[in-house]
Amino acid sequence: MPVQVRPLLFLPMRDGTRLAAKLWLPQGAETEPVPTILEYIPYRRNDNKANRDHQIHAFFAAHGYAGLRVDMRGSGDSEGVLTDEYLPLEMQDGLDILAWISEQPWSDGKVGLFGLSWGGFNGLQLAALRPPQVGAVVTVCSSDDRYADDVHYMGGCLLTDNLSWAGNMFAFNSCPPDPAHVGDDWRRMWRERLEGSGLWLETWLKHQHRDAYWKSGSVNEHYAAIQVPVMAASGWRDGYTNPVFRLMQYLDVPRRAIVGPWGHKYPHTGGPGPAIDFLGECLAWWDRWLKGVENGIESEPRLRAWMMDPSSPLTISSPGHWVAEAEWPSPHIDEQPWRFGAGALLNPGLIPRARDAEPLTIQSPLSVGLFAGKWCSYAEETDLPWDQRQEDGGALLFDSWPLKDAMEIMGAPVVELDIAADQPVAMVAVRLCDVAPDGRSSRVSFGILNLTHAESHEFPRPLQPGERQRVKVTLNNIAQRFPEGHSIRIAVSSSYWPLAWPSPRPARLTIYPEHSRVILPVRPPREEDDALRPFGPPRMAGSLPMTLLAPADRRWNVNLDLGSNRVELNVVNNDARYRLDETQLEITRDVRETYSYANNDYATLRGFVEQIRRFHRADWSVSTETRTVLSSTETEFVIRATLDAYEGEARIFSASWDEKVPRNLV
Repeated sequence: MPVQVRPLLFLPMRDGTRLAAKLWLPQGAETEPVPTILEYIPYRRNDNKANRDHQIHAFFAAHGYAGLRVDMRGSGDSEGVLTDEYLPLEMQDGLDILAWISEQPWSDGKVGLFGLSWGGFNGLQLAALRPPQVGAVVTVCSSDDRYADDVHYMGGCLLTDNLSWAGNMFAFNSCPPDPAHVGDDWRRMWRERLEGSGLWLETWLKHQHRDAYWKSGSVNEHYAAIQVPVMAASGWRDGYTNPVFRLMQYLDVPRRAIVGPWGHKYPHTGGPGPAIDFLGECLAWWDRWLKGVENGIESEPRLRAWMMDPSSPLTISSPGHWVAEAEWPSPHIDEQPWRFGAGALLNPGLIPRARDAEPLTIQSPLSVGLFAGKWCSYAEETDLPWDQRQEDGGALLFDSWPLKDAMEIMGAPVVELDIAADQPVAMVAVRLCDVAPDGRSSRVSFGILNLTHAESHEFPRPLQPGERQRVKVTLNNIAQRFPEGHSIRIAVSSSYWPLAWPSPRPARLTIYPEHSRVILPVRPPREEDDALRPFGPPRMAGSLPMTLLAPADRRWNVNLDLGSNRVELNVVNNDARYRLDETQLEITRDVRETYSYANNDYATLRGFVEQIRRFHRADWSVSTETRTVLSSTETEFVIRATLDAYEGEARIFSASWDEKVPRNLV
């Protein structure tokens, strides 16, 4: 079906602010109105996401839907200032967008909410407000719980992805609108953003517990508020798999889930592993719930998941096969407890020995975690976990005997620990690994827990040094096959840097094996999995005409200076530099991150993020440079940040921050 593109619309909000949007329409929509697919995000529809947006929304339009991509307030060519994630004003604007859609001649009044990450979050949040226009949701790589399952905190521990993401939005928020779209007012709008967006990292660090700030926008506070069908998707390498399983369990609407081997990407472009015809799956969802087509999509299994086979962490591959469950939680999952012994993992049939009851202690070096990869993988080839033998020397290991028969698990493994710490604030990291006959150790899943949060993320309490407590560490959901001859390993450490910021002081943990165990969600193979409907290869609209100027540069290097005892994880994550041929706009995004320490000294911990953004064409050249440094003492987090903006060679704005935030049981 032919598609009409309207590259620039301005949508009026109730306070007079105008939001910029791009619209894809199927031929004839103004005489025969169609449903609309809305994606509402801050990532610049005209340049940064122009090609991706076109591939998605032109595809939807070619199949009978209007596709609308809106730049959020203060982003792209939209007016105003963006000051944080998921604010009430963002929801208010979303409701105004929906009302605007319903008034257009090409709209039949029905809207599907669609998005990955931020767009997946606010799709759920808008649906929970029950606007009459919304008929269905597709949410990808998003969360129902902004504290427990987002880029900021995990298990009550501060993630360094919090710093990385803050640096990313610091850079995004510094970018100007395009004068070709907003006219001579672009400089005023730009300066308003530069002066007004603020330091989001400081805001997030001021909320170290699950308080009202995080509850706002967390739809798990009231699942019943969502009353429209929801399709959720994510990948095992993404940071947002756990919410998919909760949405399937707690929503009471037509729902389905797809979890593949991918990172933080749409499944039609995802890797590592087989991409699928995800946009085709979305069309079936939209057809059923927005157009009323009886296509049987509601009879699909509630959950489709990629059962991972072991693969070497030294190569980028995801062998496996698709499995399905008609409902979740599944009655086919058997919770199988394996007890801890002295360096052993004992299956239910093994009898413990006397020495299995002896306590074990660990005080891990800060090097445990240097090969953990990123909490939320984006880059595929650089940020996945490496051979875990690099980590295991600083951890307590509990290994099973080589399996006599293959075993498959699906769900969230839970590790129950009888544990004590010698500090009032301490963390524990737990890894589930597959150990091959040659000794290679591949991480299957992991979990971390701030032990002061063992009873509550909202009301943590300091530990009594030396006092034993029973805690549960819930690992990330996973579907994994352990072959015959492989062993299962549980690795326990007292730190996991730089994936998570360590506790204020080094802590020694004592584990009491006789009362510790892991509960594995064992799923017997089923013949029905062999008859599942195939997804098919990915489909999307063609790319926009572009000229590649420089390829992407992705690097992830661990450096140890034996002379200075300084250790650094250096990350380069530069996007490809390219020119959009139609507008002759050149786009550059360069990112450098460094996480370091020296002499295993907690006082030397340091995270650094630098981003450079450039936009250039013959009549316009601008750039911004943002730098953020996070360090800590035993009592404070210390933030130092700078922002510089340039028009041509002239620096037109400069600002710096030097802030301290008290640590509060983190």
